Amino acid sequence: MSNIKKNKLIKITQLKSTIGCNKNQRLNLLGLGLRGIQSHKVLQDNASVRGMIYEVRHLVCVTEINS
Repeated sequence: MSNIKKNKLIKITQLKSTIGCNKNQRLNLLGLGLRGIQSHKVLQDNASVRGMIYEVRHLVCVTEINS
């Protein structure tokens, strides 16, 4: 048997503004596809996305999508 994982999806919603954030945090939000408060994006759950979320965890809300 092969260990093939299903591609999980996560929904990321920006809840707070980037005013007062440093440049790297702003760039992480742009990299995630979030352009402003209440914008959201559905992305595949992988290590690189999780790392970007970790850097801006105080600005976003993450929800796992069961598909």
